[in-house]
Amino acid sequence: MTDLGMRPAPSPTGAARRAAPALAGYMAVRALGLVALALWSAARGTSAHTLLTARWDALWYTRVADLGYGYEVRLPDGDVHSNLAFFPLLPWLERLGEALTPLSSADAGLLVATLASIAAAWGIFAVADHVYGSRAGCCAVLLWAVLPVGIVQSMAYSESLFTALAAWSLYAVLRGRWVTAGVLASLAGLTRPVGAAVVAAVWAAAVTSYVHDRRTLPAGEVPVLRRALGMVLAPLGAAGYVLWVGRRTGKGPLGYLDVQAGWRNGFDGGYAFARFVAGKFTAFPSALAGAGLVIGVALIVWLFVVCVRQRQPLPLLVYAGFVTALALCASSYFGSKPRLLLPAFPLLLPLARALARVRPARSAAVLGGVAAASAVYGAFWLNGSGPP
Repeated sequence: MTDLGMRPAPSPTGAARRAAPALAGYMAVRALGLVALALWSAARGTSAHTLLTARWDALWYTRVADLGYGYEVRLPDGDVHSNLAFFPLLPWLERLGEALTPLSSADAGLLVATLASIAAAWGIFAVADHVYGSRAGCCAVLLWAVLPVGIVQSMAYSESLFTALAAWSLYAVLRGRWVTAGVLASLAGLTRPVGAAVVAAVWAAAVTSYVHDRRTLPAGEVPVLRRALGMVLAPLGAAGYVLWVGRRTGKGPLGYLDVQAGWRNGFDGGYAFARFVAGKFTAFPSALAGAGLVIGVALIVWLFVVCVRQRQPLPLLVYAGFVTALALCASSYFGSKPRLLLPAFPLLLPLARALARVRPARSAAVLGGVAAASAVYGAFWLNGSGPP
């Protein structure tokens, strides 16, 4: 079974031409967000450049690029924030960019994130186009661009890099290109812990396609080697880094979990998040925020249910389910959850399909209005509490 979809693969030139409108729209939305950020920052006397390159996680990635691993901060409450929590692919690329260009590692990180965000948009288009057609692909890309936390796509963070690798790995899976899918999944695993979601998608698709081929192809004609190689390659990135951290900390294979515990990160099935939401209902002003959180979680769950009902390809469902579960059921800082959900782009496909059925002028008006609101919100958010 060489292709999980029906449409033949376009040539590279044809693929670029087909994706061009979506990419142009994506870059326009991101430019709008950056202009809004620059204007808001100028009015507040802050630096938009600093906000994009040298705050929160971006600063930690730059420290890894500049100093290597081993840097940590000990907090008064006894917690230890170690840079071992940050996976290495983005810092490696920052260091490479600094070596090959006049850019600093921080600016190289911004360049990597910018290019990766465009690659991610193209990958999202390729997946959605393959499954639902080019109009749905354009709408999916623009919906991803106008998410309220879309400004993170333009920061020196790892979300854009991870989403690009994940999207193209999923596209390779849909095309039955198992080795490519495995290599990209391995790189995604070197980018963020949620790379496990890409590995799960590759494995699920490989196993189900093998079972399908065994039932439909003559004996002896079922392709095995490349599919098996893709499955072997997929987890190597994440497994390699986690094992290296365990060896460095002297705590064995579970050493990375101890590093995350120092950041108060863990997986508790959503218990801490549920307590956080429930705590919002103790007073009237915060109760509104609590209601908003409940509605937001319900919307995410509903979108996943719709994805299942619309019979999205299995690798997309597995990937989106893993990303969503890891984001919502982790005990990490709760303000990070919208950012952690950014890579879960298959959840947007039902909305993209609906927009694709609307007249182009109307869908453009809707997306344009949401893009403007997202740009303002991103500027406000980044100049305030921002993404931790």
